[in-house]
Amino acid sequence: MEFALALVVLALVFLIWALTPVRQGFAYTIERFGRYTHTAQPGLNFIMPIFDRVGRKVNMMEQVLDIPGQEIITKDNAMVAVDGVVFFQVLDAAKAAYEVSDLYLAIMNLTTTNLRTVMGSMDLDETLSKRDEINTRLLHVVDDATTPWGVKITRVEIKDIRPPADISNAMARQMKAEREKRANILEAEGMRASEILRAEGEKQGQILQAEGRREAAFRDAEAREREAEAEAKATQMVSDAIASGNAQAINYFIAQKYVEAVSQFATSPNAKTILFPVEATQLIGTLGGIGELARDALERKGA
Repeated sequence: MEFALALVVLALVFLIWALTPVRQGFAYTIERFGRYTHTAQPGLNFIMPIFDRVGRKVNMMEQVLDIPGQEIITKDNAMVAVDGVVFFQVLDAAKAAYEVSDLYLAIMNLTTTNLRTVMGSMDLDETLSKRDEINTRLLHVVDDATTPWGVKITRVEIKDIRPPADISNAMARQMKAEREKRANILEAEGMRASEILRAEGEKQGQILQAEGRREAAFRDAEAREREAEAEAKATQMVSDAIASGNAQAINYFIAQKYVEAVSQFATSPNAKTILFPVEATQLIGTLGGIGELARDALERKGA
């Protein structure tokens, strides 16, 4: 009875010893007499006590590794301080445990070396403006190098690039000069556009004035043409009257010229006194002749 109880207790102890829980996000390598046999996945795993043991506990989650700041000489001999981060994930626990001695140190040194190589082949301006290109090149190089270790490099990011103080001051002055240059260019372009618009406005104004003068000249010519037609018609009527034997028609022209001459005397700014070279009765007689001529014309029109 006591022997059976001892066997049960021994079996329970053996079972507890053989069952090994593995946390989520980790993988345990199992070694038998120091030799790798298999990988225990998250959960409850059975291993043979005494013969088997847990070798390495490998973190299978994505991890972040800081790259310490370092000084790098660029292609144009400028010294810059650079630091960054590497994101990686272990895909094969056995390779990460047995293909490299210190995984974290190896990734750090590999990234640092290739960072010097990549940035050392670029000018200072390129290192400051092409950070994405640097990240991409580093990602491909480091990922290819860590594939035999069962590691996947997911991202490589440059956190900061710090040029020397004198170069930073020179860059600040250059940037200020560029901004002033762009401001002057914009101001000149604005003035040029303003002058163009002003010239266009003056041009349009002159065109409108010319069109107005042309229209006025056309209207003046048309008025003179109509006046000439009226004068010609009046002359024709007087000529017809003279031809018909009406001598009073001649008085029409004499009275017209007489009235025009008197009106010019009246409108003269220097004339204070007007002396008529003919008697007033002659003017009245002339005007009477004009009246008789008008009556004759009206009578003929009525007949």
